[in-house]
Amino acid sequence: MKKSIAALGLTLVATVLPAFSESGIGWVSYPGGTGPGMGKHLVLLAGDEEYRSEEALPMLAKILSTRFGFECTVLFSVDPDGTINPNKGESLGKPEALDSADAIVTSLRFRKWPDEAMKHFDAAIQRGVPIVGLRTSTHSFQLPDSSGFKQYNKYGKTVLGEGWVNHWGKHKSEATRAVMEATASQDPILRGVEDVFVDTDVYEAYPPADAAILFRGQVLKGMDAKDPAAAYEKTRADKQKQDINTPMMPIAWHREVKNAAGNTNRVLCTTMGAATDLTNEGLRRMVVNGVLWGLGIEIPAKSNVTLVGDYQPNKYEFNGYKKNLKAADFELAK
Repeated sequence: MKKSIAALGLTLVATVLPAFSESGIGWVSYPGGTGPGMGKHLVLLAGDEEYRSEEALPMLAKILSTRFGFECTVLFSVDPDGTINPNKGESLGKPEALDSADAIVTSLRFRKWPDEAMKHFDAAIQRGVPIVGLRTSTHSFQLPDSSGFKQYNKYGKTVLGEGWVNHWGKHKSEATRAVMEATASQDPILRGVEDVFVDTDVYEAYPPADAAILFRGQVLKGMDAKDPAAAYEKTRADKQKQDINTPMMPIAWHREVKNAAGNTNRVLCTTMGAATDLTNEGLRRMVVNGVLWGLGIEIPAKSNVTLVGDYQPNKYEFNGYKKNLKAADFELAK
């Protein structure tokens, strides 16, 4: 009799514990829980060919779910059988997940989504959801003229605050040290953020006057955090010449943008954000703080952004993605 009661107890426990995660073709979802994000749904959009967003965004989602209680859904670019393929710019798994998004994190590059997917993205933007845009999100879309949403080809410039301009530091040979803007020392998004160094280069960027700059990027002579600042002359997009680090280009800023529906999107944009960049704790903290800020959630003095599970991202390069992965490979360990 005692044995059967014990077995029954185990059965009951098994039925009430929530699933760690679930996945389908082109998406993986992590459950919400207790914490500042309880009851909120974040959708993270991975889709770039170079900077390994398909590795970075599941990692961020695990942190935001496990440490902060957000329900998180990551959407990928995939082949028809569900194999993750960042080169499939026309693909987005489960776009209807955006219909319940309370905030969006993007790491996109020149996506060519069909109107059926774009309508879900557009509806979320028009609702006024907060947005965190990483690295190549400044040039998220390259929609054809036939698209009903081709205005989003200027999404980087009009919403995030900058489109694609140019590499400013030398790609793959000059890393970036983030230097805090003097006016940003009390900005809540930088609460607890220290020692931001990334191995991607600085982008040329000129955010609008309404953007509050958080960090500028010091171009380094090499790829090590201890390397000195570079010193040479560079020609800007407007053909003017300046020293590479005088002034330094903005690499993180936030702004509030009124959209066509009359609602306001809180936006954090950073030209940092490769999967390797996000091994830096300070950058992870800024991104997480940006999500909290966008949603009007109090940001702690030092948010917990320690990794959940193993994270060993591949080096960024075109076609450098790990082959034969599916969304299920990013589920939390049972």
